[in-house]
Amino acid sequence: MAEMLVQAKKWFNAVAGFFYPEVCQYCKEERATADEGFIGPACREKLKWIEPPFCDRCGLPFRGEINSTFVCSNCSDLTLHFGKARSAAIAEGMIMDVIHLYKYNQALWFEQFLGNCLAERAGPELSKEPWDMIIPVPLHPRKEKEREFNQAERLARHLSRATTIPLSTRILRRVEATRTQTRLTRKERLENVRKAFALFPGTRLNGERIVLIDDVFTTGATSSSCAKVLKDAGAADVCVWTVARGGLN
Repeated sequence: MAEMLVQAKKWFNAVAGFFYPEVCQYCKEERATADEGFIGPACREKLKWIEPPFCDRCGLPFRGEINSTFVCSNCSDLTLHFGKARSAAIAEGMIMDVIHLYKYNQALWFEQFLGNCLAERAGPELSKEPWDMIIPVPLHPRKEKEREFNQAERLARHLSRATTIPLSTRILRRVEATRTQTRLTRKERLENVRKAFALFPGTRLNGERIVLIDDVFTTGATSSSCAKVLKDAGAADVCVWTVARGGLN
């Protein structure tokens, strides 16, 4: 299996290198290879990795010195159905530009970079506990048809390969085409996705520990709605991992 993954990666890099010049596709100035996701070292340095201290529940970074675990006011005011949520980087600047280009402009050459960011941070943490499966936050079929791919699923597939935790895309589905969450208040976000997700017909869960994957975490409304469906169906625990963490303002 490991040899097959190495060969597949070499094949991807060769194909990507044929179509795209080895230059950073963000700044267009420094050298960057397909293996680096076409993001050069200087642009990579702009990433703001999330480091402690942060909320023990939702992973919200705290600007200050705290030596003990704490739960932020956002979590204390909400009923969240996931155990913990963590993100690789702060959702600002370069990382958000890349995520938007990837999602809305089909800039798939950035996928390796985003997947590597997720795997680099999530992989070591997930290895500390047993997890049964990785599930991406699903898109509504209509939106996925318009976009032609689900970014959460592709990032989840990358993490699955890196961690060997099995990926499942036939457990959770989106049944309502909700409004975009971008300009909604926290209360509106919660109501918007309250009935948005369901299990595939005939699905059964029996104490599985599930890793839920998305690209950006803001208030946790979407992740919590997904987690509730999974927990109600019999999942023992749901943790959330995303590439970027918003909602810091």
